[in-house]
Amino acid sequence: MIIDVNGECIEESQAVVSVYDHGFLYGLGLFETFRTYGGHPFLLEWHLERLASGCRELDIDYEPDLEAWSRRISRLLEVNQLPDAYFRLTVTAGMGALGLPSGTYEKPEEVLYVKPLPPVDPAVYHEGKALQLLRLRRNTPEGVVRLKSLHYMNNVLAKKEMKRYPWAAGAEGLFLDTRGRLCEGIVSNIFFVRHGGLYTPAVETGLLPGITRRFVMAAAQREGIDVSEGLYDWADLLEADEVFVTNSVQELVPVTTLFDETGAAHRVGLGTAGPITQQLLQVYRKAAARRNDRV
Repeated sequence: MIIDVNGECIEESQAVVSVYDHGFLYGLGLFETFRTYGGHPFLLEWHLERLASGCRELDIDYEPDLEAWSRRISRLLEVNQLPDAYFRLTVTAGMGALGLPSGTYEKPEEVLYVKPLPPVDPAVYHEGKALQLLRLRRNTPEGVVRLKSLHYMNNVLAKKEMKRYPWAAGAEGLFLDTRGRLCEGIVSNIFFVRHGGLYTPAVETGLLPGITRRFVMAAAQREGIDVSEGLYDWADLLEADEVFVTNSVQELVPVTTLFDETGAAHRVGLGTAGPITQQLLQVYRKAAARRNDRV
């Protein structure tokens, strides 16, 4: 594949960063993942807003340009002959001396990765997938709110834990926070529906405030659905009428089975995607199809 490194298209096997890059040395970097629809990167403006905010917090001198990034994304689709694709935009702090820094990073590095979209089984959006409760707890964020940073060990360990659960093949792992409250999936945010209302864990649990999460909450309110952020536990999921997870590549995926740590299974609702999940998925896809970056 051809990727973009600091604005230059280059064969991925030839791409390098310095061993003195503080993204490599200290994890000082941020990334965004998103996909295109009809060649258009959906919600790119929101992704870049979050990226810019994180860079300011890490004292990385970087302000992304929406139009410039749109052109670079289109160029990678063209040179790789892809109608649509999965993208990861990474900004690292750049080179620095050994030792923890105190000043501003003035020369960050940009890498835009691209790969074909993963195959999708349409049946999963009707039949749903499973959610596996993890023993490993979500670590607290490095700052006040979790950034989508290069610090990813917690997620890696959670992914390895999933190998212990043979009954949960293909499932998403669910983190609780250190106090045992619902937090998020390994690569997703979580929502549940009860008595017609939509619920999702609060940011104070240490979750990453996802872009698709943000869209869904705003879209639900516009659809007349009550939305609540709060502190919930596993029992709240067991009592839910519907459960679904979100991320920018998989969109909204219904969850129809809940597994605890012993392998005990609990069916959610009727065992298929619920009406509110289906309604919000259609709203999301219609917005993506008309390239609407605002709810």
